[in-house]
Amino acid sequence: MKRIKIFGIWMVVLLLFLAVGCSNGGTDPGNGDDNGDGNNGNGDDVLLTVEELFSMENDVRYVYEGSGNEYASFYTVVDYLEGNKIQRRTDNGGTQTVEVIQVDTGVVERLYRKGEVYFRENLLKKTDVREVLLMEPIEVGTQWTVSGDGTRTITGIDVEVETPLGIFDTVEVTTEFQQQDAYSMFSLVQGNYDTAITEDAAAEYSGVIKEYYAKDIGLVKRAYVMAEGEVVSELKEIIEDDKLVQSVIFYYPDQSSQDYDEYQQVVKEVSFATNQVTRTTLEEAYKEDAPFTVLTENTTINHLYLNDDGMVYIDVSKAFVDEMNLGAGYESMVLQALANTIGNYYGLERILLTVDNGLYESGHIVLQQGEYLEADLE
Repeated sequence: MKRIKIFGIWMVVLLLFLAVGCSNGGTDPGNGDDNGDGNNGNGDDVLLTVEELFSMENDVRYVYEGSGNEYASFYTVVDYLEGNKIQRRTDNGGTQTVEVIQVDTGVVERLYRKGEVYFRENLLKKTDVREVLLMEPIEVGTQWTVSGDGTRTITGIDVEVETPLGIFDTVEVTTEFQQQDAYSMFSLVQGNYDTAITEDAAAEYSGVIKEYYAKDIGLVKRAYVMAEGEVVSELKEIIEDDKLVQSVIFYYPDQSSQDYDEYQQVVKEVSFATNQVTRTTLEEAYKEDAPFTVLTENTTINHLYLNDDGMVYIDVSKAFVDEMNLGAGYESMVLQALANTIGNYYGLERILLTVDNGLYESGHIVLQQGEYLEADLE
């Protein structure tokens, strides 16, 4: 029970304050200089901007070292970056969370957040929450409301912070939220939507979060102080030209199967750079060193996405049907292998297959309007 409680509390921190700024390489993180002039680290009286504290960059990984909880260590990578929007993935060893953040004039705002996302898809157009992470003017006293009755305030300028990567002059941002709000977030994470809670019990989950942003780097430290102690995450490493690597299970019909119901599973390490298209990358990996042809040479995946109805939609080119040249048994296995591959990648059972935006139809099998394939999940 202790492990569950600790995990839940840390997940509150992760879900509420996951946004992390990225580096554009403009500062030597290890110089330890302190300008000491109280001018926001600019060398003059010009205030810092949110763009300087929350810069965005392709193909970069931020690694944070944690203490106080086994999930305090995490890393972030950038899935997509377009204009002033960034889609960032955070992995703390217990879960992966994806969020969409927009850097606009004078404000950094989180627009979308979803936990337990192990697939890769462009979600930059999604919006479900609007939470301000940083706001100008970057000076002590700037304050705004978050998470119901919670507040986020700039509480320090030129605050010296030491991390495993170096010493930084930072902007300190403090977030305080009401006890009931804190427990409500904890309940949502645990799935206990109907849990009743007393005021005394709610106090156990209240706390203060302090985040420290350095110019041209972004978030370098986060400290969550609560009744049970302190959970700290500190920037340890910035890795440039880095890619997300996923272990993907590809399914192929087993030719030795007498009943047309056995499949080979081949695990392949698939790399994704920022903005790399998932469907074409999976298509190429599926075809490479295939023990049995599922996607023929000229087959392309036209569309691949999770729809709002909870089904994964995949549309392939007509070559998928025209070049198959299989009997009914093996054709059925090819469809099931494709469904298993896509279903396990998304973690969902229902796969809606179409051909050039039309119904799937061959000499052996016809899928009716709305009829889906059912994946066997591992």
